[in-house]
Amino acid sequence: QVQFVESGGGLVQPGGSLRLSCAASGTSTTVFSIFGMAWYRQAPGKQRELVAGISNGNSGNTYYLDSVKGRYTISRDNAKNMMYLQMTNLQREDTAVYYCNTDPPSQARPWGQGNQVTVSS
Repeated sequence: QVQFVESGGGLVQPGGSLRLSCAASGTSTTVFSIFGMAWYRQAPGKQRELVAGISNGNSGNTYYLDSVKGRYTISRDNAKNMMYLQMTNLQREDTAVYYCNTDPPSQARPWGQGNQVTVSS
């Protein structure tokens, strides 16, 4: 069973930047080349939402939540089973726990612990 581990979060001031990383571990290490992947986030009292996705095709089509367009950039490195989320011009509304998973997610690929991003002055 694949396991996802997110890292790179932390406390940042409004307008700052962070780079999140997602690594796959466990029995399967080819998930990034097989499935479309995405970053999700969940703020307290809110539902988990997709913020950025990238297809598994050669084109690597990307898509974003409207509120993060122009500020977030998703990328992947299939050979390393790694995915990244470059976040710039962070705002208080970006504060959440960020998760990586396939798009769509599946019970066969459980959620990891996520990584906290806090935007505050």
